[in-house]
Amino acid sequence: MGQFRIEVANGNQGKFFDIQPLGNARYGIFVEGETIGTIQLDEKDHTHCESQGCELDMPMLNSIREGIQFYEQWTHGMGHS
Repeated sequence: MGQFRIEVANGNQGKFFDIQPLGNARYGIFVEGETIGTIQLDEKDHTHCESQGCELDMPMLNSIREGIQFYEQWTHGMGHS
């Protein structure tokens, strides 16, 4: 699977992030081509994640986590007939 884009609410505005799957539930987070860190999702506890090198606050990281999880469920849950 390749890179995908998610939109996350930032106050009353939307902010776009490009997400690159790195394997093992790790994802690179990019804004306008610049990496801003990585996020590691916990596959056993879907409300938990860890970040590396991110300067984002926890509410924003949680929103990114939710966006990634939604995208992953959408693409894997739709299937092809």
